[in-house]
Amino acid sequence: MEHVQWARDLAERLLAEPLPRRWAHTQGVGRKAESIAHIVGDDADLLICAAWLHDIGYAPNLVSTGFHPLDGARYLRDDQQSGTPLCRLIANHSGANVEARHRGLAADLRAGFPPIDGLVADALTYADMTTSPDGFPVTLDERIKEIHSRYPSHSVVTISIAESANDLERTIQIVLSALNKSH
Repeated sequence: MEHVQWARDLAERLLAEPLPRRWAHTQGVGRKAESIAHIVGDDADLLICAAWLHDIGYAPNLVSTGFHPLDGARYLRDDQQSGTPLCRLIANHSGANVEARHRGLAADLRAGFPPIDGLVADALTYADMTTSPDGFPVTLDERIKEIHSRYPSHSVVTISIAESANDLERTIQIVLSALNKSH
């Protein structure tokens, strides 16, 4: 639990003042991860920490490549000496591999943070992609529509999220199935 408090405090320090809306989203993702963490068993704290830290790469003082999953993971690895599983989750959340390819950063992402698979990675994506920018629960379709409304149609984010939509839907269904089995 001390790791969770550290993650929450670090995210707040990096996001709350410069990016209050991103901080609101992060709080919603953190709460959602806490509510579903039981489905990942011994990885519950890892999931919750990743949820709190998944968007720290947006913090103005951490931006290096402009790709928040990679920037956040590098900061956690290099400045915070965080463990490999946490950094890999941050680097690869919510279809990051697709966006990294479109940004020309796929090799950097794979070399520094190989993809991590399994229910904990799926649960992080579920928590992120079912939480609005203001921290409220939404469906995946609502989240994707919101992303499309926020970015121009030709932006790498819009193109990448559209390409990732089917994989994101499968991920959501995996987590929903696990949640149904846990009751």
